Amino acid sequence: MQVMAETEKVYYSLRETETETGVPASTLRYWEKQFDELHPRKDGHGNRYYTRADQELIKRIRYIRDELKITRIEAIRKELKGNNKKSDERQAALEILLRVREELCEIRKMIK
Repeated sequence: MQVMAETEKVYYSLRETETETGVPASTLRYWEKQFDELHPRKDGHGNRYYTRADQELIKRIRYIRDELKITRIEAIRKELKGNNKKSDERQAALEILLRVREELCEIRKMIK
């Protein structure tokens, strides 16, 4: 018997994106104005819908701001355009470590 994989959503609401990325809605709206690459789809009511690529970009911006301590918008733009492989690798490693930590915490709860 073949199990069908659950299909991934194409668009995520502002609230879902806020939860997924850890970035508040007000900051997401601000970044939308500051970064041309970030352009969520809007419906007729003005509700924003983000793709997985949008969420990855948001995580990248947050990483540059929080982990690399680059806070000026222009400097973040430069870092994004610079295709800095070292910072990309550090971000990926950090995300893996965070997932491993979450899994270890779950295992610890199961053991107790």
